[in-house]
Amino acid sequence: MKKDDVSEMSRRTFLTAASAAALTPLFGAAGNQDLALHGGRPVRSTPLTTQFEGANFIDDKEKMEVAEVVESRNLFRFYGFTKPEKARNFELDFARFIGVKYGLAVTSGTAALHVALNALGVGPGDEVILPAWAWYSCYNAILLTGALPVFAETNESFTMDPEDLEKKITPQTKVVMPVHVFGSPAEMDKILAIARDHNLKVLEDSAEACGCLYKGKRTGSMGDISIFSFQVQKMITSGEGGAVVMNDPHLYERAIRFRDLGQVRPVFQGPLGPHDGAPGLVGLNYRMNEETGAIIGAQLAKLETMLTSQRQKYQYLHTCLSGLKGLKLRASNDIQGEIGIAFDVILPSKTLRDKFLEAMTAENVPMSIISASVVLPIMTYIETKQSPHPQWPSFNTPRGSAMRYGAECCPRTVDIWNRAATLSVGPKYGDHDLKDIVSAVTKVHAALLS
Repeated sequence: MKKDDVSEMSRRTFLTAASAAALTPLFGAAGNQDLALHGGRPVRSTPLTTQFEGANFIDDKEKMEVAEVVESRNLFRFYGFTKPEKARNFELDFARFIGVKYGLAVTSGTAALHVALNALGVGPGDEVILPAWAWYSCYNAILLTGALPVFAETNESFTMDPEDLEKKITPQTKVVMPVHVFGSPAEMDKILAIARDHNLKVLEDSAEACGCLYKGKRTGSMGDISIFSFQVQKMITSGEGGAVVMNDPHLYERAIRFRDLGQVRPVFQGPLGPHDGAPGLVGLNYRMNEETGAIIGAQLAKLETMLTSQRQKYQYLHTCLSGLKGLKLRASNDIQGEIGIAFDVILPSKTLRDKFLEAMTAENVPMSIISASVVLPIMTYIETKQSPHPQWPSFNTPRGSAMRYGAECCPRTVDIWNRAATLSVGPKYGDHDLKDIVSAVTKVHAALLS
């Protein structure tokens, strides 16, 4: 979208239209007739469908890169008929893109979390603080180290609340895990300052925010170690896949070893110096293969163009729809740095949220409750503190036994989640689609909230 489109469909124009519609009493007869939910004409004749971000940009470039791998028969990244290079080239290019020294390609974002936590030496007796609103992998990876997950509240940016983070720190805390959700950054200045004051390590989870900026820095470049996901719903994708990035050579070596059965392959001995290659610690197999490296490398080459387009769409919606009374837009820690993959709002109550979603769906511009991340402490398996084995160390200490999850540990997060709604911003939405979104939101707002 061009900048002229934003001025053409300015926020003032739509707020004026909304104000005129506001003359209809809340839930009054005229408003009901206007809403498609009550028999009015919908904004669109067919539903607006959301498209996956990176997957929408797959084309002949990815086909060519994969074809090269198939033709070479080098499917394994470390050796073959000739020298494999796709996964390694991606690691180097991705590290440069993020602005760090080292990048390591792995099989998924979940694997990346497991690698990063082990690189940091997290284990039994340690505590890791994560936001209550995140993804299952964040909690599960901590638990699988034997450490104790501790939840901090999230605020109206849907990211970790720094003030509550500080309250949750104990002498056992080892790592803080801020999560950048929906292409939106956490408040890293405050989080990093708190971590420094308490001598804690910071693991940035940027699985949902590849390319996001916070005050001019890429998310993933500010913590001690950081992770990314390339699952199909991410900004760039290889179907599955992930990456771990860092600046510390010690963490890099530990990550390399844990990802590959404790070994350091020859390709890494240049950056790290001489190694005999023998296992140096216990590790698993989270190696990315050449086919995956080929696809994600092709996607990375397109990322800057994709980000520019995505941000323009989001900025247009944000400009047009901010300021509607009773409809809060998700707070932002850096509005210009956001990717813009989701347009999120917060309603005054759960009842109004649910009615708003129903009305938007009837207008064929469907919004939904947020599902790309969840309120973790209220999940049954977490609230009941299930673990892989009855003697698992996480909950078999006085501190672990006393830990209580459930809604009682994150009431503010639960409240915000119950009032939040989202609309994924399709990467190839055209001007007409964006204008339909603005029309539908202002129409439903006028009927339900003015």
